[in-house]
Amino acid sequence: MKELIGGPGTVCGFILRVAQCVCAAASIGVMVSAFGFSNYTAFCYLIASMGLQVLWSFGLACLDVYSLRIKRDLYNPVLVSLFVVGDWVTATLSLAAACSSAGIAVLYAKDLKYCKGPMQSSCSRFELSIALAFITWCLIAISSHVMFWILASV
Repeated sequence: MKELIGGPGTVCGFILRVAQCVCAAASIGVMVSAFGFSNYTAFCYLIASMGLQVLWSFGLACLDVYSLRIKRDLYNPVLVSLFVVGDWVTATLSLAAACSSAGIAVLYAKDLKYCKGPMQSSCSRFELSIALAFITWCLIAISSHVMFWILASV
């Protein structure tokens, strides 16, 4: 079987998982540093979703390191099925959280003019956190796509 870029147990897969973990953690950090984020359910949902993504990506990155150390591939059909389902679930949750948070950010910034004056720095942090969440989702989409093709070929 041809080894796909970003597959489990590869250096590229490890880098992809670490990038997911770092972007999700950065999204959480930026959102938590913004004043008043806890007043909005969508922002709390974004933090919960990114927290789940950090745990999932970190766990798979650790599994990649283990696989690279013992020089064994992770192309077991049951294991790849677990990766596919986990990636799809976290991708769906991450996209939903990023989109709902983006909707709230647009509502307050453009429609209600909430981001004028003293709340401008918080709004900038909200937007940065949401951008990082979308980057995280793009990385998850790549890995879930790769996992799907690996599952189809196993």
